[in-house]
Amino acid sequence: MTQTVTQLLHQWQGGDEQALKALMPLTLEELRKCAKGLLARKPAAALQPTELIHEAYLRLVELDQMRWESRVQFFALASQVMRNILVDQARAAIAQKRGGDAFPVTLDEKVLPLAPSNEALVALDQALIELQAHDARKAKVVALRYFGGLSGSEIAQFLNIDERTVKRDWQFAKAWLYQKLKPEA
Repeated sequence: MTQTVTQLLHQWQGGDEQALKALMPLTLEELRKCAKGLLARKPAAALQPTELIHEAYLRLVELDQMRWESRVQFFALASQVMRNILVDQARAAIAQKRGGDAFPVTLDEKVLPLAPSNEALVALDQALIELQAHDARKAKVVALRYFGGLSGSEIAQFLNIDERTVKRDWQFAKAWLYQKLKPEA
């Protein structure tokens, strides 16, 4: 399947619209797992997994200048797009002061116990932006693992680093984010 997805990405990049139609069913199940994982943290989700996937596809199709290299890159970008959709939705809810829509944003409930809210999702996104400025690779590891659902070996392959480095980056990032996001005593 990896070669097929990669080949279809290259064909789609070359302008073959049929390749996009063939790509969608091949990637749907993995994207559904990712979407369900993201939405599971939001009990009263305004979006269903299928809606989130469709919105992500619409945004991905708009990336005319994207140079598709691999299946892992596609899923990493798709997970980032889904994260952005949910963060945008949370920001809109905060801006309109609707409240409601609980959204726990813990990397690991034992490590980062946060109150479930749109504010927490926006705070996590802001913390990841700060981590990106401090160490871009560690921020990518968090995004790929937490939002993308990629394994350590997939992240290592995507970032072209050793799997042990991914593990160290993940440990550091969790501790760093805990310090940034922990509730004030």
